[in-house]
Amino acid sequence: MMAQPQLEKKLLPRGRAPLTAKAVLALCVASFAVGLLLSGRVSLLPSASAPGKVKTTSASGCDDSLAKLDGESHDPKGILNEVSRTHHAIRSLDKAVSTLEMELAVERARSGGGGTGGAASTKAPQKASVVIGINTAFSSKKRRDSLRETWVPTGEKLRRLEKEKGIVIRFVIGRSGAAGGGPADRAIDAEEAENKDFMRLDHVEGYLELSSKTRIYFATAVATWDADFYVKVDDDVHVNLGMLSTRLAKYRARPRVYVGCMKSGPVLSQRGMKYHEPEYWKFGDVGNKYFRHATGQIYAVSKDLAAYISVNQPILHRYANEDVSLGAWLIGLEVEHVDDRSMCCATPPAAVRFVDCEWKKRAGNVCAASFDWSCSGVCRSVDRMKLIHNACGEGQEALWGAAT
Repeated sequence: MMAQPQLEKKLLPRGRAPLTAKAVLALCVASFAVGLLLSGRVSLLPSASAPGKVKTTSASGCDDSLAKLDGESHDPKGILNEVSRTHHAIRSLDKAVSTLEMELAVERARSGGGGTGGAASTKAPQKASVVIGINTAFSSKKRRDSLRETWVPTGEKLRRLEKEKGIVIRFVIGRSGAAGGGPADRAIDAEEAENKDFMRLDHVEGYLELSSKTRIYFATAVATWDADFYVKVDDDVHVNLGMLSTRLAKYRARPRVYVGCMKSGPVLSQRGMKYHEPEYWKFGDVGNKYFRHATGQIYAVSKDLAAYISVNQPILHRYANEDVSLGAWLIGLEVEHVDDRSMCCATPPAAVRFVDCEWKKRAGNVCAASFDWSCSGVCRSVDRMKLIHNACGEGQEALWGAAT
């Protein structure tokens, strides 16, 4: 009975020191080499083998890169180069698949309405160059009229602009929220019947709902028009349509482009202040600034970015400020941010004889868009829009001769 413990003691394995990093690496390389040998990718015999010997050949259907790997298998650099090229090909394929998936999702959103609730979603999207959505409110009829009297064409000119230049312009507005439609909704219906220049959204209007309105605007626009660019502009900003379309046309061949006047304003944590950010803590310590994003008066995104917003709108987070929200949706993507200062020329108070956009026009550098930074738009735009248009407007010839 005493011999049993002795036997068990002999069967116990001896302690072994742990493998070093170099040993693990050597073991991996050796395993890889053995795997190549066993799989037939590397021949044990030289290429000039004796008669009667069977040479190792690659399987039919393999490409030249695999054949090259057979010839260079003894060279670690050759193997690494092939692996690198393979990884590059896989990444390119991933991008292509992602693009196709997005396009498929957009088509599904269009065929299913894209959440817009509009009749236009049942139709094939119309081809356009630029879709310009002018953000407006129920109380802003005078502002809309001031634009129709200056840079927004009306009637047959508006239709001709769409047909000949591919420039679509619509005032963007939602619902009042009143049961059955209130007086404000009926007033917009009457204005639309007269001018036919509105895009109605399935959205309840409200200042704190601008981020939601922006998401729905892009979804509705993508479902209605197949455009190269989608622009959002406020109804108190002066725009030169020809210059805007010409500048955007330069980026048509580039994927995922976000164009505007990039800024990085302070994150306002104090309650009661205008532009207060309730989620200020997400942006670091108090006193920090936002990431770079386009100022909200006017900006443009390319087709694929508008499609991305349309497809993913249910899960896109909304911050207090609409321009910050848009910047947040795009900052984590492979997006080209274009800081175009032509889209934010200054128009100082009327007491100043010459304004920034007028000086630039005289120098031959017509601005794409102009507004007063102090007012976040043209100050007293109803009264001054015609003045700004006369001083800084590009003229009809520039519009109809612009590249689109």
